[in-house]
Amino acid sequence: MTPHFLVHNKADTVGVAVVEGIRAGQRVTCWVMDTDETITLRAEDAIPLGHKIALRSIKDGETILKYGHDVGRSVAAIGKGQH
Repeated sequence: MTPHFLVHNKADTVGVAVVEGIRAGQRVTCWVMDTDETITLRAEDAIPLGHKIALRSIKDGETILKYGHDVGRSVAAIGKGQH
């Protein structure tokens, strides 16, 4: 099965959409590249190609991790599966 999202590092808090047409409520698969595992979650929002999905709840002001690196801080609380 082709994954909907790529996760580069197991510590990442977000994954990146690699397919178009992800709908709110859709069950999606995420391939964790460094461990070669697949995880699934529910997309709570429609997520465009190239955009991010929260892999877990993220607090307001918390560091966002992508590619195993700090890529910024959240400006609001983000729920698991949200855009």
